[in-house]
Amino acid sequence: MHDSERPFWETKQLDEMTAKEWESLCDGCGRCCVHKLEDEDSGEIAYTDIVCFLFDCDSCRCGDYANRTRRVPDCLQLTPELVRSLPWLPQSCAYRRIEEGRGLAWWHPLVSGSRDTVHAAGASVRGRVILEQHVHPAMVDERITDWPGEDVPDQ
Repeated sequence: MHDSERPFWETKQLDEMTAKEWESLCDGCGRCCVHKLEDEDSGEIAYTDIVCFLFDCDSCRCGDYANRTRRVPDCLQLTPELVRSLPWLPQSCAYRRIEEGRGLAWWHPLVSGSRDTVHAAGASVRGRVILEQHVHPAMVDERITDWPGEDVPDQ
């Protein structure tokens, strides 16, 4: 098969992708949107089941994607450099998988043709998160969980 017949994610590095290709790599899992806590001394990352107030818990996508970095100043705009350097980016993340040469998982919408397979495979946060406005700040430590950082099996 010639490169021109293969999908872009199999022939391009992250740095070579167009904006449209880059955006299409997001699988809609929502795992990057969960709040994370970092231990100041050890640097260890703890995941919570709390998500940003802009998060749509059903679609697992941002409810105001175009304005998110303006409305949420600490929201990160993923770049190839950040993909390479963020220790908390989930193993299942399509950007990370491409960067590491692992390709896209069967449940990724670009492979399956459906936005629902990410949820059916258990790769998304659907049904497992709570919006930040429903959690008292004193209770954040009690919302720590392990699953957002875990990988999702390819099979």
